[in-house]
Amino acid sequence: MIISLGLSGWVQFAKIARSKALTMRNLEYVVSAISTGASSRRVLFRHILPNTVPSIITMASFQFAQMIIAEASLSFLGMGIRPPAPSWGGMISDGRSFMQTSWWLSAIPGVAILLVVVSANLIGDWLREQNDKNITSF
Repeated sequence: MIISLGLSGWVQFAKIARSKALTMRNLEYVVSAISTGASSRRVLFRHILPNTVPSIITMASFQFAQMIIAEASLSFLGMGIRPPAPSWGGMISDGRSFMQTSWWLSAIPGVAILLVVVSANLIGDWLREQNDKNITSF
């Protein structure tokens, strides 16, 4: 299941990398490097890739949060990871029948999902802000 979720998310990364590369190929320093005889490999690894990686890392932090919610949702519905393997969605689903007497059986995994997703989003926001600072400092 993790592999299928990961494979379904690669398209967004490819779109971002392609759009950044297409934008950057017309920048002055890239054109200058090409006109001075730099190889395509050197231009890619020296100029384009270092400026594309921060966007990819930021996107990965947001994608990580989406994948956690998708896995938990599928496990809650019974289509995810099968017991006895632990899954937060499965734990919430198992605790549903005990909500009147033992509400914490569902609440604790739900809070864990909340904390991990919010943390991943905050890290992604911080990375984006750091990336924006680095771009404006040039």
